[in-house]
Amino acid sequence: MYKTLLKPLFFRFQPETAHHLALGLYKAALWIPGYGWWHDKHYVIERPELEKEVFGIRFKNSIGLAAGFDKNAAFIPLMARLGFGHVEVGTVTPRAQPGNDKPRLFRLPIDEALINRMGFNNDGVEMMVRNLGKSSVAHAREKYRVVIGGNIGKNKVTENEDAWKDYVICFNALFDHVDYFVINVSSPNTPGLRALQEKEPLKRIISSLQEINQGKKRPKPLLLKIAPDLNDAQLNDIVEITRETGLSGIIATNTTLDRSMLKTPQAAVESIGAGGLSGKPVLSRSNDVLWFLRRALGTDVPLIGVGGVTDKASMQSKFDRGADLVQIYTGMIYEGQGMVRGLLV
Repeated sequence: MYKTLLKPLFFRFQPETAHHLALGLYKAALWIPGYGWWHDKHYVIERPELEKEVFGIRFKNSIGLAAGFDKNAAFIPLMARLGFGHVEVGTVTPRAQPGNDKPRLFRLPIDEALINRMGFNNDGVEMMVRNLGKSSVAHAREKYRVVIGGNIGKNKVTENEDAWKDYVICFNALFDHVDYFVINVSSPNTPGLRALQEKEPLKRIISSLQEINQGKKRPKPLLLKIAPDLNDAQLNDIVEITRETGLSGIIATNTTLDRSMLKTPQAAVESIGAGGLSGKPVLSRSNDVLWFLRRALGTDVPLIGVGGVTDKASMQSKFDRGADLVQIYTGMIYEGQGMVRGLLV
């Protein structure tokens, strides 16, 4: 039904409008008597053989929702009912910010891809804490056994030399509310953010967080999300930093600035302008980075593979290159709400 009825409808609207429309319709449908029961029986797959323990956390399955979809932790109960094993919320910043000017999200249907320049639009970490504290979230965690990750970033107005302070604010605020953390220094849509992937500023951020984390009775897994556009020397720095700072894992990868693999006419792509590319075209490069990291780090450091997962074959390509878990986002826009089920059965 999604591809024949709902997708053509949603694709008539601007992507951001369609995003909110789809969530609204989904939420309304669950109020229809009997539909919620049928929905859970159909979409929520519970099988012991799908469970996996990664960085000390038990996941009911290996498929997660990537950061960016639920920026404010407002939709966890809905996403849990689609069968995700984990949902990564954010990216969140200390203070609310509107993000970049609209339009800032664009579809490339020929490529099954998106280009976005959202710019960390979110309601701030205090609002995320309030959302995570709702009884509906606690219910979803218990009933659907969904793991929640917190993806944290810096405000646009914060200078890079002070960026570590923003990450510390978010880390402290969310510590009692999420199961693991992700340091996002790889979005291409906040000016200067990717410079924080360089060795010294990155070590300062991670070390600041680990100092707090290790002082806790039960430290939380701390992961780093990196860009697919890093060269081998930069990836080797990431490997070294991972070992030195005791990171719990790496998420590979964020969106790319590369446009060379697209089938969409160049003029149409150029008319969109700047932004990070996600979806099917990112699979190859994202997998290359994943494989580089797995070979360099061995089997001790967990990796989450993101970028270009659209079906079982592309998901398996992540596992074949060393991923312990995978995440999806853009693929669901093109494949629909049954994508998790389709990957699991």
